[in-house]
Amino acid sequence: MTLLADALTREHHEIDGGIEEFVTSLRSDDGAPPETAPLTRAMDALRRHIYLEEDILFPWLAGPSLAMPLMVMYREHGQIWRAMDTLELFLATEAQGGAHRDMVVGHCQDLLDLLEKHNSKEEPIIYPHADADLPPAAHEVLHEFLETGELPDGWVCREANS
Repeated sequence: MTLLADALTREHHEIDGGIEEFVTSLRSDDGAPPETAPLTRAMDALRRHIYLEEDILFPWLAGPSLAMPLMVMYREHGQIWRAMDTLELFLATEAQGGAHRDMVVGHCQDLLDLLEKHNSKEEPIIYPHADADLPPAAHEVLHEFLETGELPDGWVCREANS
């Protein structure tokens, strides 16, 4: 069975890759409209990933030793969530010919910067506990969600509106 830390880190890389692929298509000078599917997939995956962490993983890890790191993760999830909301507004404007590509690229880069800052803490601090501290039942739930789980309709992260 794959380590949870490895599976969760792999999701981070896949999400980053989708955003980067979209940015590359935006920077293309071929005159074609940008291909938004990679970004849409990445943001859908990111929202699902945040759900997995906040509703499944973090409650299993809640305790005195991780209280402060988890508080930071929740806060940063809210920042990431709001950045995605803003980016979606710019994409809607771009689709109507109203946003400048440079602004959309800037918002994508802002999101990538937030993710890099967040992931650089989450991967070495939180994820090792997923493999070391969770009971077997939690491992099963998390692995199953990684394979087939979906974001519930209408779910937003805890700090989305902070």
